[in-house]
Amino acid sequence: MAHVVIIGGGFAGVWSAAGAALGRGEADLRITLIAPSEHLVLRPRLYEPEPDLAKVELSRILEPIGVEHLRASVSTIDIDRRVVVADGEEIGYDRLVLAAGSKLVQPRDLPGVERLFDIDTLDGARRLTEHLRDREDFSAVVVGAGFVGLEAATALAARGRVLLVDRSAVVGDQLGPGPREEIEAALDELGVERRLGTTLTEVGDGHAVLSDGTKVEADAVVWCVGFRASELTRQISDELDHLGRVPVDQQLRALPEVFVAGDTAAAAFDAEHTVMQACQHATPLGKVAGYNAAADLLDVPLRDFTPGPYVTCLDLGGAGAIFTRGWDRRVMASGAAGADVKKRINDHIHPPVDDAQRILAAADRVHIELPFFPRR
Repeated sequence: MAHVVIIGGGFAGVWSAAGAALGRGEADLRITLIAPSEHLVLRPRLYEPEPDLAKVELSRILEPIGVEHLRASVSTIDIDRRVVVADGEEIGYDRLVLAAGSKLVQPRDLPGVERLFDIDTLDGARRLTEHLRDREDFSAVVVGAGFVGLEAATALAARGRVLLVDRSAVVGDQLGPGPREEIEAALDELGVERRLGTTLTEVGDGHAVLSDGTKVEADAVVWCVGFRASELTRQISDELDHLGRVPVDQQLRALPEVFVAGDTAAAAFDAEHTVMQACQHATPLGKVAGYNAAADLLDVPLRDFTPGPYVTCLDLGGAGAIFTRGWDRRVMASGAAGADVKKRINDHIHPPVDDAQRILAAADRVHIELPFFPRR
């Protein structure tokens, strides 16, 4: 029996599995998802106060659609033999989908690096939550004023004093000027202090040292900068992009037997942009890559990856949220209206469970123009 193997249990991996099941139809095709955890972690929600709410049992998605789950970690991809090695076991494949995601890159040689916290993984978010749970008035330093750092800083500001540090001269440098005025106003409203053009040089017991020589009080230092694709990409291609992602064609194929999705794929969004390492792109990438892996074995026409409109929604804690459209990130909603959109998005990213028909129907909708996205 032909075998589709999917590496990764995040958004891209789970939707690759659903896409492959959709492409399989009634054909005799085995599908296996390899991931060490029993949960899909809703990573974009790990900044929230109770990170354990941001997970879904994989069995509730995979079992109804007839996908096997091997709880293991892949160490090797042998593209010549069409074999992956997971916890010492060799698993053969006819088509492979690499959807192993990305991870936070912590700084090397930073004194006190072991004291850093993060919200990159469920375990990391749990560790930060437990560390601060019983503290009524704590001080935190958040390093990185991008998407993740801003959401972490504004969430923590509801319970403590926050200093936001970034080497850039402006807040939200990667977001561009579009939403910056609203972001700055939100940080002012929440009392989040900024130290820009500055880096972290040491993490001590209850303090942090910055590159300008200042020593600041810190019950927790949260590292939120520097993400890179899984190292498994190196076993697929020697031509990775600056984020360590594998170049793919419009059908998300990297090699004759290998498709790539999610944060490991350098897929074209348009003539000027590649996709973002975010669930809004990981989900449709997974649906297309998984479907194509199955279709390729069954002599069914493959699908092209055609992304929907680019949007962002940034949670700003007690100051609401900002919703933007387009690569220039035009602000469409902010404050309470933005928070309403953010809540709906967070609800929407939960995949359907327990119902094969609903799961496969969702896999067939590659991208949707959601009615709750405001227009101007």
